[in-house]
Amino acid sequence: MTAVTELTWDDEMRTAVDRLTHTAEENYYNPYQTFEWPDHIDESIPWMSADLMTVHGTEAAADLSSAQRLALSKWESIHFYSLNVHGIRDLMTEVVARIHTPGFEIPTPFFHHFLGEENEHMWFFAEFCLRYGGKIYPDRTMAFPREPASPVVDHFIVFSRILIFEIIVDYFNSRMAADATLPETIRAINRVHHQDESRHIAFGCHLVRVLFDRLRATCEPAEVEQARRYVARYIESSLHQMYSVDAYRDAGIDRPAAFRQRLLADPGRRAVHDAFAGRAYSFYRRIGVLA
Repeated sequence: MTAVTELTWDDEMRTAVDRLTHTAEENYYNPYQTFEWPDHIDESIPWMSADLMTVHGTEAAADLSSAQRLALSKWESIHFYSLNVHGIRDLMTEVVARIHTPGFEIPTPFFHHFLGEENEHMWFFAEFCLRYGGKIYPDRTMAFPREPASPVVDHFIVFSRILIFEIIVDYFNSRMAADATLPETIRAINRVHHQDESRHIAFGCHLVRVLFDRLRATCEPAEVEQARRYVARYIESSLHQMYSVDAYRDAGIDRPAAFRQRLLADPGRRAVHDAFAGRAYSFYRRIGVLA
């Protein structure tokens, strides 16, 4: 089995690291001085784009009053930023475990910028939740089982988790940054996050591509299949995290757990999920992970 120290990086990956590292340095900003935090955000207008809400395209949406739909837009917004806080903390842990370790010498320069930017993202998402929601929703993510794997498979899975998380989040960011119906504070944090995530996603695509090439070249067919299964299941699991019992409860919806199950079972959500994760599905098909 290939050891960690035998990981190799092609010229495309090296060029990408140099280019993205330079761009990160050129575009550096101080997030603590970037945002204006008003005392209150108007709750008479939506806090999340209508087509991003988990009731969009469902029969259950018709059962909600206009007040409940408006409240849900607020609490799903808080839930989305809470997911970012928890997701960023987890992905930073994985990157810290690999920075300046044998085999990761080439991507390490960008890892430094990645960690610095993600720490700042976590700060402003948490700041929004605490200022305007009074809380960060708890991490309700169910433990996602990972079969014992070789280091090559494990690296591929870890950076796939990061990439999938970033792609889905960025779909929301780009949509809300451009939505003129939303409060400017919400548009601003989504706009800034989208700008940074564009670099992170570009880096992640190069990194995951190289890791999957290495996996196919050195691992047994069963391990390749294990990696493929994990990616498919992780995308689905990430989409399901968007449905929050806590947000439904805070929006005044009766039987929030049953409401969540009703939404997940609604066939109208299938096309929405395909849109949210479309870029991830396309990428993993292109590099041969998904059929």
